[in-house]
Amino acid sequence: MNRKTLVLPAVAGLLAPVLAACGGSDSGSKSGDAIVVGTTDRFTATQDAPAPVDPAYAYDVGTWNILRQTVQTLMILPKGDGDPVPEAAEKCGFTDSGNERFACTLRDDLKFANGDRVTAADVKYSIDRARAIKADSGVAGLLSTIDTVETQGDREVIFHLNTADATFPYKLSTPVAGIVNPKDYEKNKLRDGFAVDGSGPYTMKADVKNGEMVDAVFTKNPNYKGTLQLNNDKVEMRSFADADAMGNALNKGDIDVMTRTMSPEQIQKLSNASQGNVDLVEMPGLEIRYLAFNTNAPSVKDKAVRQAMAQVVNRSELVSKVYGTQAEPLFSLVPATITGHSNSFFNKYGDPSVSKAKSLLAKANITTPVKLTLHYTTDHYGPATKKEFEILQQQLNSSGLFDVSIEGTPWDKFRPAEQKGQYDVYGMGWFPDFPDADNFLAPFLDKDNFLGSPYTNGEIRNTLIPQSRREADRGSSSLTDIQDIVAGDVPVLPLWQGKQYVAARDDITGTAYALNSSSTLQLWMLGRGVSG
Repeated sequence: MNRKTLVLPAVAGLLAPVLAACGGSDSGSKSGDAIVVGTTDRFTATQDAPAPVDPAYAYDVGTWNILRQTVQTLMILPKGDGDPVPEAAEKCGFTDSGNERFACTLRDDLKFANGDRVTAADVKYSIDRARAIKADSGVAGLLSTIDTVETQGDREVIFHLNTADATFPYKLSTPVAGIVNPKDYEKNKLRDGFAVDGSGPYTMKADVKNGEMVDAVFTKNPNYKGTLQLNNDKVEMRSFADADAMGNALNKGDIDVMTRTMSPEQIQKLSNASQGNVDLVEMPGLEIRYLAFNTNAPSVKDKAVRQAMAQVVNRSELVSKVYGTQAEPLFSLVPATITGHSNSFFNKYGDPSVSKAKSLLAKANITTPVKLTLHYTTDHYGPATKKEFEILQQQLNSSGLFDVSIEGTPWDKFRPAEQKGQYDVYGMGWFPDFPDADNFLAPFLDKDNFLGSPYTNGEIRNTLIPQSRREADRGSSSLTDIQDIVAGDVPVLPLWQGKQYVAARDDITGTAYALNSSSTLQLWMLGRGVSG
């Protein structure tokens, strides 16, 4: 077979909306054999984070990809992206001119996987529970514009918002708004471990060893009612220690699909191959990477230090040496493909300049070299992260203005340490909850942000974010103003945005829609056909 690389050129906001009910146009025959999907995501339950897959806590792309298969939401992003469409709901919409009252009617005879009926009271319970628990992951921030949740009968749910929020339908499509059964999830306590119960397309059985989920089997939920057409009856997800182990498993036929995170070298090798039984699919992505700062830490408390780093870092060199054509330099928290993006960092700092950085530090009376440690996670964003930080270290140290060391830590220890403010400077990635500029700004800058950042800006929080949410025009000037303030204060330093890839054996169908632009894993799209 001539191995082919399928490139999907469209990006979020430009893809033609296609209703999720349409299913996969390239769906293959169903099979009793599970389709096996590999990932390097690690799923651990620790003392600091004992409830990794509770919808009221989970807030990373890996755990969300488990919940999106199992826990149903009122709304869902359609195949091919576009505006959210009803899922557990039969219909949803704003019922006032000010975008402050949002009502949904549940589908008739909706059931949890165990057969219990899903009612409006369950929806209210689920969302009120997440808001009340207010987990330190910051995920409840997505529900911050809710004032009260009202029910009318068994099928009507009404959300009264405390401010206009044009993005609210998107938020109802995220797992934190997932519907859970009060029998399985206590009102004021997170559910520890890896058990997940819901009304989504699949049920899940986890294989856990030493507090880590190493394998999960997703089986078609016979009670599921929604818009999704399942192209398979069972999918198994296996977690691998690294990209090489995952790639070897694909080559041997032990798995059928590999998703995040492949190494740049693997992607390049598959892209260049002309023969074989593995197809590489390149898709538009909205993943971003950035440095974040504990702005209360003495080493970076003065914004001149953060500005000088922004002036020195050479994004083009970083991307070229580590990711090649698989990523692009990023000059704002908002990716270039999202409506409302502004190149604010480039507008302020221009090309990298040591002399300008030196001047910034001198004017602030900062003694050089500034001693810093850059922290990164060793096992969450792929094998290239270490090389990325080595190049950042080299760029900063070669300026003579910084004395930088780097330190890598596994995600299960890295994330709690970051949340507790133990790192002055640290590297993070962001996979959007939904493809809107608000979701690249508010989670970092609003009250109770997911980073737990001490940085506050009253104009952003009290005026610009609320103003932007009142505007149907997502290219509003308020979004530009937020990005300009971030470039000036540098509470975060955006580095790059990346593409995303799936590699699969050539008898697997539906891979073009296995991930959407927000890196949502859509296991229901996968089918098994005939090898080419």
